[in-house]
Amino acid sequence: MIYLKSFHFPDGDREFDFLLKEKRQCYDTFYPFKILSRHRFEQMDFEPVTIVYGGNGSGKSTALNVIAEKLSLSRDTIFNKSNFFPDYLKLCSAEIIGKIPAGSRIITSDDVFDYMLNIRTLNEGIDRKRASLFQEYLDIKYSSFQMKSLDDYEQLKRKNRARSSTQSQFVRKELMDNIREYSNGESAFLYFSEKIGENGLFLLDEPENSLSPARQQELVRFIEDSARFFGCQFIISTHSPFLLAIRYAKIYDMDEDPVDVKRWTQLESVRAYFDFFMEHREEFS
Repeated sequence: MIYLKSFHFPDGDREFDFLLKEKRQCYDTFYPFKILSRHRFEQMDFEPVTIVYGGNGSGKSTALNVIAEKLSLSRDTIFNKSNFFPDYLKLCSAEIIGKIPAGSRIITSDDVFDYMLNIRTLNEGIDRKRASLFQEYLDIKYSSFQMKSLDDYEQLKRKNRARSSTQSQFVRKELMDNIREYSNGESAFLYFSEKIGENGLFLLDEPENSLSPARQQELVRFIEDSARFFGCQFIISTHSPFLLAIRYAKIYDMDEDPVDVKRWTQLESVRAYFDFFMEHREEFS
């Protein structure tokens, strides 16, 4: 499915004209000006899955953030826009087929990291409470408590529960189970599966972060199925060979000047992996 057909970034001349008007001002940065135009990256034409590839600092995350802000997509984590972001967005344009569906969003590595951190914090708090309940069970069960007034009624009920339960049964009744009993990689993958629904445009900024190779391949299958069967369109920034190999994906190489469309097997980092494993192929025999 295609919701976003094309997107246009300002070229160097339009950026120069704008910045010329600001020459009397002193600014630390004109970001995102001069990021994409330095490699003459002026237009993206999209497929159901489109990938932006490049090294650190190439501008692939900038491109996704610009598109997301121009389309007013939902996001969980704020990012540094700079004072010039609104001005830059005015110079951008998008060609949309129909309308962008509700539920469309950008997902960044910061979103996934914050999600995992929140789960870890919740679980650590629950684990501390569980430890205190183990001790409380012993204190209640073997205490010489006697009810003296109605104010002691709740304590009496807890003592009766302790006497009629094993230690583990008492703790389970008093404490909810851990929010997630998953590894970081499992939690990260769960975040994608919860946020990506049917019929939507989804921008994924380096989704391979926090995912093992096996989980990356699982994410690839999820993306391919979502694009093929469930009406989703994806724009992905990545340098993971697993994601770059997504079937029928259109790949923009941000390391080229000007930016060019390539097959995944032509990309420099993928060739480096290939050459490395070919050099050591006998060790796999």
